[in-house]
Amino acid sequence: MIEQVPLQYYLLLSAALFTIGAAGVLIRRNTLIILMCVEMMMNAVNLTFIAFSRYLESATGQIFVFMILAVAAVEVAFGLALLVELNRHKDTVDINVFNSLKG
Repeated sequence: MIEQVPLQYYLLLSAALFTIGAAGVLIRRNTLIILMCVEMMMNAVNLTFIAFSRYLESATGQIFVFMILAVAAVEVAFGLALLVELNRHKDTVDINVFNSLKG
């Protein structure tokens, strides 16, 4: 007989991933690392949606996950394109240098 993992374990893992991602966004200055931490936060939310979807036996959470994955794909494409363009002008990926681009 297969035993299921309790919902609390998924929620603890999701909270840990989200906390690590939020700390990375707040602490790190490298733009690529910040984008990866935002992706980690989105995946933590996805894990929570999937866990609750399975717990409640509803497909609604899984539908939200597909929507979040679409937003994440657009965020990666736009973020990397913006980063490449900014890197051409300043030759760095440090977020503090990009602050000087304010008009």
